[in-house]
Amino acid sequence: MPRTGGQVQELIVLGELAKRARDYGVQVMIEGPGHVPIRDIEANIQLQKRLCNGAPFYVLGPLPTDIAPGYDHLTSAIGGAIAGAAGADFLCYVTPSEHLRLPTLEDVKEGIIAAKIAAHIADIAKQLPGAMEKDIKNGKIPERIQLAGTD
Repeated sequence: MPRTGGQVQELIVLGELAKRARDYGVQVMIEGPGHVPIRDIEANIQLQKRLCNGAPFYVLGPLPTDIAPGYDHLTSAIGGAIAGAAGADFLCYVTPSEHLRLPTLEDVKEGIIAAKIAAHIADIAKQLPGAMEKDIKNGKIPERIQLAGTD
């Protein structure tokens, strides 16, 4: 559940705006919050889907904790995996420099990698075709490298 009545009210308004836009043939995508306690992520996604009539939902992480400055890409990936498994449609990447400074190219790269891992974990949780097979195939690579090195 969103942490504040204001967040719920925002979702209600976004749902109304999404309906108005759709009535005029305009596509919509709803932006979710960036900070959500881990226990509330799944409920937040479900509430958004219900209030916004299933409009695509993208999340900025979400970050389930704020105690890791410099590592927000990691906390974001944890929240993103849960949000994706719960039905978020798009995960935005968060950089390690979030809340600290403007990102460098390396920050962006690390953020994208973490978001892609989170999305893959969500795909496995949703049992999307090919997701687990990709995981199994890629999980065997270190074994092949190790075996090749022992010959």
